[in-house]
Amino acid sequence: MSRIQFISPMTLSVLEPTFHRHAFSRSVLGTTTVEGNPCVKADETPFVGHDQRFSEIVGAKARVTVLATKDYPFAHEAGVYVPEEDEVWITSNLLEATGGSATSTGKRVEISRLSLARGSVDIVDLPAIRLGNGGCPYDGGILFCDQGGGSGQPSQLVHVDPNTLSSRVLLNNYNGRRFNSLNDVIILPPRGTATSSTRPSPGTTIWFTDPPYGFEQGFRPPCQLPPQIYVFDPESGEVKAVADGFDHPNGIAFSPDGETCYITDTSHINGTGHLDPSLQSSIYAFDVVRSKAAPYRGIGLSNRRLFAFADTGVPDGIKCDTQGNVYSGCGDGIHVWDPEGTLLGRIVLGRTSEGGSTGCANFCFASGGRMVCFAENKAYLVSGLNVEGDLVA
Repeated sequence: MSRIQFISPMTLSVLEPTFHRHAFSRSVLGTTTVEGNPCVKADETPFVGHDQRFSEIVGAKARVTVLATKDYPFAHEAGVYVPEEDEVWITSNLLEATGGSATSTGKRVEISRLSLARGSVDIVDLPAIRLGNGGCPYDGGILFCDQGGGSGQPSQLVHVDPNTLSSRVLLNNYNGRRFNSLNDVIILPPRGTATSSTRPSPGTTIWFTDPPYGFEQGFRPPCQLPPQIYVFDPESGEVKAVADGFDHPNGIAFSPDGETCYITDTSHINGTGHLDPSLQSSIYAFDVVRSKAAPYRGIGLSNRRLFAFADTGVPDGIKCDTQGNVYSGCGDGIHVWDPEGTLLGRIVLGRTSEGGSTGCANFCFASGGRMVCFAENKAYLVSGLNVEGDLVA
């Protein structure tokens, strides 16, 4: 039976004046004074609640198990659930290139299929995608962000058929200017139309983020565009920028009703690996604007506001459940907020007895109250939840 350790915000309101906590490597459970006395006792349960409503999300039999382990960071981004096979497609972190690598920068990324039943990880050979990152279900297949390689290998959106492994490029430029390094992608159906991975409704648009990580990590040329958010109309081929003012725009998601867009900014960690806790580790919310007369040309974002600030690490991947709660992979696991931005709780991954923990770059929902979380060398399965992910059919 699952057990939730509840930590009231009042518990953390006033600490001993000598308190100190590392913003990236320590969870709230590892908060300590300089003398080493714990302010919050570490507990064995991975479910940590800050609001009693968290118990409505975590079921009585919820648990966290290790699904797969490797000696390299195979589980980093994407996370696209394929219900027919009960598997999740994932992308690795940057790896050193081997013979025949598709990039000219000494880096490569593996794309794998992770079986939820067996825990097996099977590498998929997709030459059309040089350095894959985020992805989402689309048009009966999977839509990947390809970060690209050198100047002759642009960053692009690539659609893959998971059965035949055939691929096609949907977009690789902004009016002749190359993207920086596409990071995450999501689709938005017309208002009143359910999201579907097959046969997208007319008027469905594709939204994606474009941070400068590729240049900072040394596999992309200098940036030719600001770090921005874009929307692409696959019917007309039109693409336009819809939001700027970001340092490192990363994950993107929509509320179940499609009226709110959530975007993470992970500038706390630079692509060079430099950490600066004074920079954004934040989630921003926008209202989705649509025109009845011109569904695509009138679509955009407005009313930018700070939705949440992650207290541990950075909020990377982001998703919603069907109730509108917002989830993001952070420095100690998955953090969960209600639609108003109140932190309900967290699922702490790989916590040690000293209070350290394993971060989560990205994750995805699977049917039956399950979630698959990517923690570089490990993939975790969270089961027994009382909620379903918004994009799970």
